[in-house]
Amino acid sequence: MLEGLQIGSQGAAIIGSGSLQPIEPKFGIVELPYSWTTSAQAYKAYDGELGDALATLADARNLKIISWWENGFRHVTNNRGPIKVPADLDGLKIRVTPDKMRLDTFTALGANPAPLAFGELYSALQQKVFDAQENPLSIIYTSSFFEVQNYLSLTGHVWGPASLIISKRVWDKFSPEDQGVVRQAADKWRDAQRKMITDSDIDLVEKLKGKGMIVNEVDKASFIQAVQPIWKEYEATFGTDLMDTLQKYRQEG
Repeated sequence: MLEGLQIGSQGAAIIGSGSLQPIEPKFGIVELPYSWTTSAQAYKAYDGELGDALATLADARNLKIISWWENGFRHVTNNRGPIKVPADLDGLKIRVTPDKMRLDTFTALGANPAPLAFGELYSALQQKVFDAQENPLSIIYTSSFFEVQNYLSLTGHVWGPASLIISKRVWDKFSPEDQGVVRQAADKWRDAQRKMITDSDIDLVEKLKGKGMIVNEVDKASFIQAVQPIWKEYEATFGTDLMDTLQKYRQEG
């Protein structure tokens, strides 16, 4: 899909922003664990200087990021028991997305992470090939993981943005007036989509409880402490300017 956008054979797409890492490693910054305390904090960063800096990087790859949408916070489900502190992940075989930082993060937390195609995940959990997985609440519910997982721990380890991208080759054919119309519509639906995520997350916890899942909060301070080596390891990849911009928005709260 990214290749199609770059050469103009595909006009537009909404893509989880971390998926841009193969063409620009600095997009891995969106996957840094425990970057954001709240969604509102992340919105300010991506609608501000952090989003602008990443959009500039994408532009150099023939991708025009028009607006920052949301995938939401990711949480852990498993069949062994409640995850409250990192030690509860010790040795747990967990399916993660196939990017190095996610693998490194769960290794640092003491788990045994491995990648797997999403389409194979339900059956892998059902057959106990994996003990656990991590995804946003909407995916956990719509994929019926409650049928094959007993525990939901609200780790909130990553807040993921999604990028509304138009191929630069297509974008450059639009008149300035049409570009303005598209941006206005994109921002309108960015705000609507974010509200949908926020509203549904509250509802989904109750729905998952209703499906029999045992839901618990976690000691986030202990998780934040455990992933500090990941931040240090990736500083050189993202560069001082991008890290300083992210830290500025984190400190604003």
